[in-house]
Amino acid sequence: MTMRRTIHEQYSRMADKIELSPLFTRPGEATQLPRYSLPEGESLPETAFQIVHDEAMLDGNARLNLATFVGTWMDDHAARLYLEAADKNMVDKDEYPQTAAIETRCWTMLAELWHAPDPKHTIGTSTIGSSEAAMLGGLALKRRWQHRRKAASQSTDKPNLVMSSAVQVCWEKFCNYFEVEARYVPISEEHKVLDGHDLARYVDENTIGVVAIMGVTYTGMYEPVQQIAAALDRIQADTGLDIPIHVDGASGAMIAPFCQPTLEWDFRVERVASINTSGHKYGLTYPGLGWVVWRDRDALPEDLIFYVSYLGGNMPTLALNFSRPGAQVLLQYYLFLRLGRAGFTKVQQGTLDVAQYLAREVSKIDAFTLWNDASDIPVFAWSLRTGHTRNWNLYHLSDRLRTKGWLVPAYPMPDNLVDLTVQRIVVRNGLSHDLATLFVADLRECVDYLDALESPMPAVKPDSGFRH
Repeated sequence: MTMRRTIHEQYSRMADKIELSPLFTRPGEATQLPRYSLPEGESLPETAFQIVHDEAMLDGNARLNLATFVGTWMDDHAARLYLEAADKNMVDKDEYPQTAAIETRCWTMLAELWHAPDPKHTIGTSTIGSSEAAMLGGLALKRRWQHRRKAASQSTDKPNLVMSSAVQVCWEKFCNYFEVEARYVPISEEHKVLDGHDLARYVDENTIGVVAIMGVTYTGMYEPVQQIAAALDRIQADTGLDIPIHVDGASGAMIAPFCQPTLEWDFRVERVASINTSGHKYGLTYPGLGWVVWRDRDALPEDLIFYVSYLGGNMPTLALNFSRPGAQVLLQYYLFLRLGRAGFTKVQQGTLDVAQYLAREVSKIDAFTLWNDASDIPVFAWSLRTGHTRNWNLYHLSDRLRTKGWLVPAYPMPDNLVDLTVQRIVVRNGLSHDLATLFVADLRECVDYLDALESPMPAVKPDSGFRH
């Protein structure tokens, strides 16, 4: 009884202390805790929570971030499911067999959505994001090329991968990390995307594949997979080189099937060996989730799959990461069940409608020239009209919009167009038409303010090596 009374008295004194200390003057809140070393003592959970909560308030409003492709909104049911599944480890299929089964259902659904010849007998996996998924697709291309070369007693020393100069940074990482020569086909005013033009100059016997992007990061435009495949067909007829395509469908692979269903970009094109997408982009889940699916099992070399026994069973694992969250996989399955084809079509088309409305409104502003009009994915870019002003540029406009809460990036285009600066808007689920009209009003106000300047704004240098 004495020990119980003592513990009770300690808790009573602690409770009194908390109750008598106003929230922002209690121990920890009233002093500065160290930020770059562990505190010597403990803090009350309420205090630690409040400090982290308050600092996070200084972040931007994700709904007003028109720079990112990553999802920033899900409904309350998804939030509940996310919390319930926060402890699930995707790699531990022995402990979480149902989550593993749901993962298989998800990539099988994607294989069917992307017209795999036999969706139930292909292979795929979830990943942390589409960057990891893209790298797995690239690794499979490299390993297949190596196997073919070794079987023919040929050198495997100098693999190369051909892609647009406007690829996302994950492909630069892949080539750097996995020792593959990156061959960039420059975009231009005439060829705004990789479209098969002049492709024969870039491919050779050491080419492991060609990357086609369904939604270029810089502008949102599709690269015409059929056209690229036709160019590779001609190259094969002339040289005998049989070069596969990996489709980086990070965004467009979850837009095209619903909003442009007749467009043939997926496994209907025979040269397409693999496709990746982001669950956390237009798959509509929270970050981070990606998917990669191969045309069939032959497209993924068996020696890229590992089997581990130390999780309780002989479990196959195919990923660059080992332990990773399983919750996002359940969120993706929830959305597949919740929305179905009809729901995804409605959501994605609604997002496209908002993006195309914004593109039309931007085109009406004399200061701007549209690069594209959001007719592919809900993304478009514009440049400052030549001769409009010497007093400001798009970097100044980006800074001015930030004072209104809007994040709209300005950046130089890639090789051959580095002197051209553009701004880009990404419309995601959660940017309503009402918010879009408010943005247009703020954009016009910012342009009017800058146009009224009587002297040039201070020079603003772009961030070097822009990639998103």
